Amino acid sequence: MIGAYSTVSFGRGSTFGVITMQDERTALASVAEMRVQTWMISLAFACFALIAGFVGARLLTSPLLKLVSAAKKIAAGDFTSRVESGNMTEIGTLGETFNVMTDKIEEQIAKLAKAAAENRELFVGTVKALAAAIDGKDKYTRGHSERVARISVAIGKRMHMPEDYLDKLRMSALLHDVGKIAIDDSILKKPAALTAEEFEIMKTHPQRGYKIMSQIPAMKEFLPGMYMHHEMVNGQGYPQGLKDEEIPLQAKIVSVADTFDAVTIDRPYQKALPLDKALEMMTGYIGTRYDGKVVAALIEACKHGEVANGVVRQRVQTGKAPDQISSEDDILEFPDTSPPGGTIAVDNPTVISP
Repeated sequence: MIGAYSTVSFGRGSTFGVITMQDERTALASVAEMRVQTWMISLAFACFALIAGFVGARLLTSPLLKLVSAAKKIAAGDFTSRVESGNMTEIGTLGETFNVMTDKIEEQIAKLAKAAAENRELFVGTVKALAAAIDGKDKYTRGHSERVARISVAIGKRMHMPEDYLDKLRMSALLHDVGKIAIDDSILKKPAALTAEEFEIMKTHPQRGYKIMSQIPAMKEFLPGMYMHHEMVNGQGYPQGLKDEEIPLQAKIVSVADTFDAVTIDRPYQKALPLDKALEMMTGYIGTRYDGKVVAALIEACKHGEVANGVVRQRVQTGKAPDQISSEDDILEFPDTSPPGGTIAVDNPTVISP
């Protein structure tokens, strides 16, 4: 219980005392109620402050988050990303500056891409011109390197090689005979069989080409096909006498393409083989000269018309003789003639039986 005492005067000398008593819980109920109200009001103000702070922080950081997101996209290579800047604050100014920077970067990237494409075209054109200059020494080999490049790419596609590999394969094939630039014309243009001494000189063209091109760093990825396209899987090839797995695939493909072009084009020392005979001959050398997978890919390319049909149609259209067809006419592959014979001679015009 809680009590309270007070005095009351009733005239002179009359004073009474008043005492009141009340239950403690009832007396303090209002204090508890006031305490609850105080806590509720404080909690409400705290929640309001938190919400207001969160909203304010989001408003302040949202432009920065957009800027960070755009920066990440640009770092990933997406130069089309821009920042929306709809205010005049320092952050808005930063966003506008960022957009200007991105515009400049995108512009420079486009210029670099254009310059790279132009340089690539110039490089390929230079390689083609070099190959054509070498092939042009002899009317019978005119367009040979370009055809070997096209056949090699057709084989590579049938072997499901990626585009970057096909590009390297094409360049290697274009350059496979570059070393012949150092071989005397009397040997290159000889219309008869080479002597043993002359053949040994001819066999040096891979090393000569390697010596020329290895000085150029950009040629590094094209060297295997150029340097090793006369290696045989049985180890009897040259210049190193490599065997099967020791020979890079690039060189194996160029080797098959080189021989196939040589036996399906008329030469002064041998008539061109018809397509079926040429493929039969190539198949006969699987395991000795050529890799079976590469020859199988060549056969598939022939079956699907990717090899051996182009020049037949071109000759019908132009009416040109074999020795009159230029590299521009030889758009794809080979003539389909049916002369007698069954020889294979790439560098040395001698008969080799399958």
